[in-house]
Amino acid sequence: MRTRVKFCGCTSWADAEAAIEAGADAIGLIFAASPRHIAWPDFEEIAARVPPLVTCVGVFANPKRAEIEAARDVFPALVVQLHGNESGTFVSEVGGLVIKAVPVLADDDAQRLAHRSGEFGGALVLFDTARERRDMPAAPFAWANVAPMARVRPVIVAGGLHPGNVGDCITAVRPYAVDVRSGIEDSKGRKDPKKMAAFVAAVRQADAR
Repeated sequence: MRTRVKFCGCTSWADAEAAIEAGADAIGLIFAASPRHIAWPDFEEIAARVPPLVTCVGVFANPKRAEIEAARDVFPALVVQLHGNESGTFVSEVGGLVIKAVPVLADDDAQRLAHRSGEFGGALVLFDTARERRDMPAAPFAWANVAPMARVRPVIVAGGLHPGNVGDCITAVRPYAVDVRSGIEDSKGRKDPKKMAAFVAAVRQADAR
């Protein structure tokens, strides 16, 4: 199965266009507090110009329902990604396709992660390295701990991925998708088209193995 690629933290149409040209299946637009927070006019431009087969994902953290609905008013097909402490009930009530991030702690094992993600049975679960702030760089977690879940439900892997290690991640987990933000940016935090292209190429090479 082909691994999907999501490039997160796009803040302009230029970022989104570069991601699409590199071959991303989805682009992440951060509505939560972040240095990569999407300004509303830029969101509207992306919503108006994004091709129909590219998924737009809105990233929220502990949002009010009105925040989600306001974004969906602009882009009804928006996939909602929740990165806060949202309950299973809240996640199930959002409606549509929902991605729920589950932070991976240093001492987590496969059993703990399966238990914590079980609350979000109706969502697509994204495993990301736990960090004090969402904008901090993250090191990869132990991918072997989510490999058993990837065999029984679709999972997304994030956290410390870059063109040099994403192939190993895919080989270890065979996830539904991989999600990257800082691993495709330059030293100033700007999206780098060459790194984007290299990331997608590494994913496709791993899929072919």
